[in-house]
Amino acid sequence: MDALRASYGDSSSDSDTDDLSPAAANPGEEKESISLPPPPLSLLESIGSTGSLDFYSTAEPGTRVRNFPHVEGNYALHVYIPVFIPLMAKKEIACVLKRVASLVPHLHLVEADVPLSILCKDDQKLDHALGREFHISLGRSVPLRVHQINSVVSMLRQKLQLHKRYWIDFNKWEVFVNDDCTRSFLSLEITTSGLSEISKQIDAVNEVYKLHNLPEFYKDPRPHISLVWALGDIRTSLKRALDGELKKLRGGGCVQTRIFTSKFCGIECKIGNKTHKICKLPDE
Repeated sequence: MDALRASYGDSSSDSDTDDLSPAAANPGEEKESISLPPPPLSLLESIGSTGSLDFYSTAEPGTRVRNFPHVEGNYALHVYIPVFIPLMAKKEIACVLKRVASLVPHLHLVEADVPLSILCKDDQKLDHALGREFHISLGRSVPLRVHQINSVVSMLRQKLQLHKRYWIDFNKWEVFVNDDCTRSFLSLEITTSGLSEISKQIDAVNEVYKLHNLPEFYKDPRPHISLVWALGDIRTSLKRALDGELKKLRGGGCVQTRIFTSKFCGIECKIGNKTHKICKLPDE
């Protein structure tokens, strides 16, 4: 058991990028939180890492707080589709992000907690940041006990083992907030091609979660990748800035209806620090 714990790294690290809703209800009683040190400035030089967004913050800027309390022997579970943004699409996305960042302060890049205002001053760093791996979540990020790990991974593989490749269209900019309205996200949503396939995959993950007494995903999921986050519920100001800039860009013919298209390349499951390949494609 000790060897198993060691292979999964520190317990209770979690991600809240998937627990998002564009119309979340008023937050209920706040969970007990644990303050963590701010991220090192060296993140700007190692932006290519694919670490998960493990924290949300309800304290001062630069102070990060766990999404759920640390419990010895618990490991964060995250099931997702990895996504990489194509080269040409990165240029359009960077243009939108720069315009929004000039109007809305204190935005940060998802996954690395790097201030967007810093990245926007350096085109090369922003391009590099957008070249990292992003995630379409297929289930909530939840704490998993050590004894549940093998069973969860095995059942996920059984239900999601084989899938044909399909195309995913990211065709809508959207603003989301997490469940307790402590964070807002600027995201790219999937509303057309790929939505049906992803919805079926979410249903399969929900079945596995249910059998392990884990909280299921939203009843009406809205698959997306999140690019940028900010503290608190700023959906109104963020949406206003986004809509205004998109209107200007569309007027100049700079924004396409389809932001970019990505080919489904498999499903992964991250538990603690260990990543499991869940879905095998026919040509692999």
